[in-house]
Amino acid sequence: MSDQQEVLQEVVIKFAGDSGDGMQLTGSQFTNNSALLGLDLATFPDFPAEIRAPIGTVPGVSGFQLRFSSDRIYTPGDACDVLVAMNAAALKVNLTALKKGGKIIVNTDGFDAKNLRLANYPDVVNPLENDSLQNYEVIKMDVTKMTREALKDFTMGTKEKDRAKNMFVLGFLYWMYNRDMNNTISFLEEKFSKRKDILESNVKVLQAGYHYADTTETFTSRYSVNKAVMPSGAYRSIMGNQALAYGLIAASSKSELPLFLGTYPITPASDILHELSKHKSFGIKSFQAEDEIAAITAAIGASYGGSIGVTTTSGPGMALKSEAMGLAVMLELPLVICDVQRGGPSTGLPTKTEQSDLMQAYYGRNGECPMPIVAPCTPSDCFDIAFEAVRIAIDHMTPVILLSDGYIANGAEPWRFPKASDLNSIKPNFKTTLEEGETYLPYARNEKLARPWVVPGTTGLEHRIGGLEKQHLTGNISYDPANHEQMVKIRQQKVDDIALHIPDQQLDSGPEKGKVLVLGWGSTYGAIKSACEDLQQQGVSVAHAHIRYVRPFPKNLGKLIANYEKVLIPEINNGQLIKIIRDQFLVNAIGHHKIMGVPITKGELVDKIKSLLA
Repeated sequence: MSDQQEVLQEVVIKFAGDSGDGMQLTGSQFTNNSALLGLDLATFPDFPAEIRAPIGTVPGVSGFQLRFSSDRIYTPGDACDVLVAMNAAALKVNLTALKKGGKIIVNTDGFDAKNLRLANYPDVVNPLENDSLQNYEVIKMDVTKMTREALKDFTMGTKEKDRAKNMFVLGFLYWMYNRDMNNTISFLEEKFSKRKDILESNVKVLQAGYHYADTTETFTSRYSVNKAVMPSGAYRSIMGNQALAYGLIAASSKSELPLFLGTYPITPASDILHELSKHKSFGIKSFQAEDEIAAITAAIGASYGGSIGVTTTSGPGMALKSEAMGLAVMLELPLVICDVQRGGPSTGLPTKTEQSDLMQAYYGRNGECPMPIVAPCTPSDCFDIAFEAVRIAIDHMTPVILLSDGYIANGAEPWRFPKASDLNSIKPNFKTTLEEGETYLPYARNEKLARPWVVPGTTGLEHRIGGLEKQHLTGNISYDPANHEQMVKIRQQKVDDIALHIPDQQLDSGPEKGKVLVLGWGSTYGAIKSACEDLQQQGVSVAHAHIRYVRPFPKNLGKLIANYEKVLIPEINNGQLIKIIRDQFLVNAIGHHKIMGVPITKGELVDKIKSLLA
């Protein structure tokens, strides 16, 4: 047979099946393979909240979308070129996101009468046998049957054999996109080094999928995507939660302080605990508490003892931590609270993304309780923003909220990681001695309004702390009304003055003055950047600015906003940043709100911007 090689600029693949079909593993392996080739990439894992969702049903579908390209890209793509559907439900859920003329790779075993019924196809009509897919290229394979055939000589049960069917699909795609399988084989050898039967079966099925594609007469086309042109440096594929953990470790190293993580597992933040717990060699201590309140108070105790206290959570956990966050503000100790946002309220949508905790971060505590807030915009940016959160906490002696979200946390992209020498040092404001004749004042302040950090037990610097209002300078308990007002205003001023020690707001792209400014924060970055760049190439007067310092805002933000006739603020919530922008800058900003548990797409933003200009 003849092999036709076609070079493509980019490809978007969606892997979809039951939550037990291994689609997340398949997608992550293809992602790592793409990263090793030097391609630019972006991913979007999407999976059910249940540990084992109902088999064969629409709510039980697990997906993993991957976009890889020879050009710079910023989103996992609005629509797919290829859909891998392991069963009928996976096809039903994802067909609308497939481009017309796209490829559908189906496991025909997942389209029997039972699967069709579970997926609620009317009258159990099989879409593979009518004309409903005539606008697509359908590649039918009985993956289950061929997986079992490949493992016929293995003394395994049928269920154990079927667990390897994702490897058959992965091998098939490695052939289709002209890839080498060695990185996945190495992964399997490491993962199953103590389970020889599982290792050998997975490798066998991986190779079987590759050879099936290579030898059958049905498939004659192969595709490749050239290496992306990117700034020189050492790269690796990184997920947001991984990058956040590494940023905390780097800050610990640069400040020469031990890092203590006090946390309670919660989706989608738990991976930070998993990652940090692997790095005890860096002096990292991780503590899984019995609940969210114990987690944050343990972290506050660590900060009081001279460590970098960190706690990780999502929206429901942050609500539980709110009283202790107020305690940290009153104590004026460094602390980093990482909130990886998800759909709410209450338990809400545990595995879906949202930006719905901004108001909680700004105002969700009793009394006047200001805290600085920072937000990453991409998975790799989580490293930098975690490092910066620690710096702000230590420099200004204040707790800091880091607002990530599920889209950033679980997404992946290439990361040009820095050398240790490229990172600035962080210098803690420890007070260890008294000058002759000096009286120790726990709430005396430096030019940043930060009080000194004293490790308990330091001779001559004994002091008390607690949640009751402090007397100015001495830190003694005070019920004096004038003192309370003074301390409230000092704590607010300290947070406001952080604006003097962060960079000015820059435009990401577009003219310095114009018709429309698209102002974003967090994970809307990729969609906004892509939409604005497309329109700018068409001569449209649109600019993009993305806020990483959410509280306080950069000191020039108001002047920057005033340079545009209209301000559009896209958010994955019902309008939260827009309320704060309207309040602080008295600008009639326009919102674009999406509350579906999925990211905003480039296409919908292009349409929105065009409608503003019409």
